[in-house]
Amino acid sequence: MQKNVEKMSINYSPNFNTKKRSRSKIKYLIYHYTGMKSESAAIKRLTNLNSKVSCHYFIKFNGEIVRIVPDLYVAWHAGISSWKKDTSLNSNSIGIEISNPGHKHGYRNFNHKQILSILILSKYLKKKYKIKKENILGHADIAPLRKKDPGEKFPWQLLNKKKISLWHNLNEKKCNKLRKIKITNDKDFYKLLFKFGYKSSNNNIEKIKIYKSFQRRFRPQLISSIVDQESYEIIKSLI
Repeated sequence: MQKNVEKMSINYSPNFNTKKRSRSKIKYLIYHYTGMKSESAAIKRLTNLNSKVSCHYFIKFNGEIVRIVPDLYVAWHAGISSWKKDTSLNSNSIGIEISNPGHKHGYRNFNHKQILSILILSKYLKKKYKIKKENILGHADIAPLRKKDPGEKFPWQLLNKKKISLWHNLNEKKCNKLRKIKITNDKDFYKLLFKFGYKSSNNNIEKIKIYKSFQRRFRPQLISSIVDQESYEIIKSLI
């Protein structure tokens, strides 16, 4: 596995903090999709001084892994972000960009070669930096008011089977029965959602965006503004 990662190509970005961080500072792994029509345009943007954005790794359509910023330097991928009590997650995370046009340009499934590279790279980084599986997140998890990536097509359930990230333990048949059954009071649901790690808010519009980010991650079959029994049972199992 390590040999596969070490074979990666390099296309360094000038967009990073010049002060080196310690290995112990790294506690999060964050997935993104590029959200651009062209893969070459995405790489160009991530390596352009004027764009002010970057990541540590880029996974191309053909599965090739490209190193953009070395691990021990802070890349600019998370932006305004939070998870539990941590804010500005650039400082303590590694960002992986995956080539995909995203919701604005014809969002598509991540292909087999990309998924294989996601698994190899994630296992390598998780082990190297002792990253807890509950700290392996999507951009939409840490910035739900702004972002949708990596989106509902990202293989979170497979990552869980490979012991990389979290997934709920509910039976699929049980989930199907509970789907669309609206709960009478969603206060307890949101209390658990915020306890789990998502940004807290009292604003109803913001709460729906946060809920949809949760669904894209843990209930991708239906993205809805209605808090249903299935979603409630999922968050309870995760807590």
